[in-house]
Amino acid sequence: MEAMTGLGAIRSIDYVILLCDDVERMKQFYRDVLGFEIEDEAVGTWVGFRVGTLYLGLRPRGRSYDGKRIPEKSSGVQISFRVPPADVDAAYEELSAKGVKVIEGPMNQDWAHRTLFFHDPEYNIIEIYADIHPRETLAGPSGVHLLVQEQ
Repeated sequence: MEAMTGLGAIRSIDYVILLCDDVERMKQFYRDVLGFEIEDEAVGTWVGFRVGTLYLGLRPRGRSYDGKRIPEKSSGVQISFRVPPADVDAAYEELSAKGVKVIEGPMNQDWAHRTLFFHDPEYNIIEIYADIHPRETLAGPSGVHLLVQEQ
């Protein structure tokens, strides 16, 4: 068996860094709305959260390799967090109670996910999703999945 080296050795995403115009506002959202605990912080320059095995960092935009600021109301990334199926709806209720504007409420998708979409304060798309059984998508299948119906 051939050894995987260089780029072939990549096996997972270890961390994600969100470039922010307002780190404090973003910190409050991820801490107070999503309930993530701060793992480390350098006030004004860095905030880090642990989300399962992933490290989510926030840092100010402005380093030479960051490029230009993303236009307002234009998403830079989509971040997806997996939960058990019933928790998609529970998350929706919690977000609504906290006044978060939801893009798309809980919905069973044709690709066997139950999803919920909303924005963070800098317009990144956040998805809360759960794996569901493909039969739960039968109400309006798009043909994405080949579903076998019971006789």
